[in-house]
Formats: sequence, structure tokens, C-alpha cells
Amino acid sequence: MAFLVLEDGSFYKGMSAGIEKRVTGEVVFNTSMTGYQEILTDPSYYGQIVVMTYPLIGNYGVNSEDVQSKQPQVSGFVMRELCEYPSNWLKSGTLANYLQKNKIPAVSGVDTRSIVRKLRDNGTMNGMLTPQMPTAEEIAELAGWTMHDHVQRVTTEKVYGLPGDGFHVAVLDFGIKQNIIESLRRLGCMVTVFPADTGAERLLSHNPDGIMLSNGPGDPKDNVEAIANIRDLLGKKPVFGICLGHQLLALAAGADTEKLRFGHRGGNHPVKDLTSDRVYITSQNHGYAVIEETLAATSFAVTHRNLNDMTVEGIEDKALQAFSVQFHPEACPGPQENHYLFQRFIDNMEVDAHAKR
Repeated sequence: MAFLVLEDGSFYKGMSAGIEKRVTGEVVFNTSMTGYQEILTDPSYYGQIVVMTYPLIGNYGVNSEDVQSKQPQVSGFVMRELCEYPSNWLKSGTLANYLQKNKIPAVSGVDTRSIVRKLRDNGTMNGMLTPQMPTAEEIAELAGWTMHDHVQRVTTEKVYGLPGDGFHVAVLDFGIKQNIIESLRRLGCMVTVFPADTGAERLLSHNPDGIMLSNGPGDPKDNVEAIANIRDLLGKKPVFGICLGHQLLALAAGADTEKLRFGHRGGNHPVKDLTSDRVYITSQNHGYAVIEETLAATSFAVTHRNLNDMTVEGIEDKALQAFSVQFHPEACPGPQENHYLFQRFIDNMEVDAHAKR
């Protein structure tokens, strides 16, 4: 038995599907029909309890190819129905065993539709996964729960490199997904990954051809040092930011960000590329957005827009050769239609290299 308890006092009783341990976190929901293992291991979910809206989770098991980091990053996992007997030629085990092995609390058999309706109506809430119902005093404390230093908890501790015959890309790791690195390497890039607090001078001393600002968890405004470092990097090398990297680029340019009511998390969000007038289906995972009005004071222009709520999904400064997107082009829900953004980054590095000859 396990309970999901929200800060407003509502609770949902189900069956324990992971380890029996009490955890507290921000409760969010994801609308993807597949990809639960990528979600579990995405560092952007650090400190969060994830509710899956699709009713059947675990039906293709788990494998070693879908992980996005070294271990699961979520605080807890909530499902309507957990499949006990998965079927897939790649599977190496069941989701239940994977959750238990990695010490992740989880609950199944709860009304996830009711939870999602509450979060959509009232906004993201703090919550608790627990094997026993908490006291009234413990529930009252949920509203004041906060977590800081998200990025420092998921970034790499030391610089590491991956070989390639093409351009050298320096990655600032704010909680990078493995697929972003692999997307760069498939284009031949040599990749060097740096801790999130790496200064501009130290990063540039490695003489990269371009700089990638990765995804990651938490409030972008918490990363004051990283924002200052990015500001120092602008105009020195071509820059490409994804998700949190997009928000940090906007903040470094002088814009502002805000927390969304319940965020965008799923694999079917329509985004319009304003430069090509095309609409793309995107994978998203973020709880903050760039405030469009504040971009007027910067040299950046809006390039992409979310067609569900019209929020900013991409910005660019052509003179600085810096651009970013809020969604995840490496996740490929299309499955390859957003690959053009990585190619745009390659093109910018080619232009920059040619200009310096």
C-alpha cells in the first residue's frame, strides 16, 4: 500500500510499486504514451514526483538503451496501471524491478485522471509519496517545501570528452540527456562536457567550435553564476541552448522567465517555426517559460511558438550566432523532424569557422 498526498490535503491510495520510502517533491504530469524509462532517467525531473497520464505503463519493460543518465532522477512515480508481464524483444526486466533496484518509490492503481485534473485546475503542487498517511501537521508543511541547487545535484563533477572527427562542441551540463550528446556525435562532433559552473575563460581555453547549453531541472533564475558565464560567452562562439539552456540564454541576454501554471510535459506539443512557417510535433519537459515582452529589451527575436498556449519556444540572435529552443529536438517524436536544429548549429559553426580563416 502507498499514498500520494498533495499539499491541499487530498490523497490517493494505491499499491506500492517501488520501494516503500517517504519522499517529498513537486508533483507534475506527463502526457506521453511511451518513453517512461527516458522520463525516469531525465535529470530535468530531479526533485519531482511524476504522474503518467497514459493508463498502462511498463508494457514493454526496461532496457539499457533508453536511459538518459546513469540512474533514475525522479523522486517518485505515479501510474494508473503497472504492467506485470511486459513484452518486447529489447527488454531486460520489468519496470517494477527497475524501480525497486534503483530505490524509487512508486504507486499504481490510483486515479491519475483525477490527479491531473486537479493539477490543471490548481497548478503544480507539492506532494508526498508515503507508505503511511502523514499527520495533519506534516501535510500542512508540504506547501512550504522547497528544493534548491537542482543543477548542482545533477551536473557532471569533472570534465570529460567523447571523440569525433568533426566540430568540437563544448557542452555546459545543467543535467544533460544522453540523447543530446548522441545527436551531436551522430553529426561527427567531438564533444567535451563541462560542469555547470565552468567559467567562460576556462571553457574557451579548450578552443571549442561551438557551445551547447543543455537541459536541466529547477528554476532557471537560481543559476546566477551560469547566467553570468553565458553572458560572457555570447559572441565568442556559436551557441545552441535546449530547454533550461534556452531559458538561461534568455536570462543572459537580459530577458526574464516565469513559472507556468502546470508546465509542458509530453510528446505531442505542436510548435510553429516562425522562420519557415512550419508546425512541428515536439517533446517537452519544462515548468518555466521566457516572458515574450521582456525580449524587446534584448537583441533576440522569437523563432518558435507553442500553439497550445502561444508561449515562446525558441529565440535567436543571428549576429551573435546564438539560438535556443524550449522543446527537446533530440527526443524526435516525429521521429526525425526536429533534427534540423542540430544541423542549424553545425551550419553556424561552419560559417564561424569560414569567417575566421
